[in-house]
Amino acid sequence: MKTAFLLSVALGIALFVAVAVLWSVMDAAGVFASVSDLVTDFTASSTSAGVDVDQYVELSRVLGFTTLIAVVNVVLITALATLGAFLYNLSASLLGGLELTLAEDD
Repeated sequence: MKTAFLLSVALGIALFVAVAVLWSVMDAAGVFASVSDLVTDFTASSTSAGVDVDQYVELSRVLGFTTLIAVVNVVLITALATLGAFLYNLSASLLGGLELTLAEDD
């Protein structure tokens, strides 16, 4: 359980960093501005006020959602790995398996 927890935390941190880097690259490339202009062009002909895409893809909102996903993944991966280890140990004790004994040379 401890190993699964630490590995899932490391994956959560890696996910957070990857999303932050990807968002920065996309922002520097002007992707969000282009999408916002495109949506504005499509919604300008309608009578509604339009949709502001920039408020949905701002860095704080994206990283907040990423943090939420990372926390949920930590809980799920830890629980599933612990359950998997328990089921493996249970089936190995019922069905037998290989026994390995390590000893030091004298």
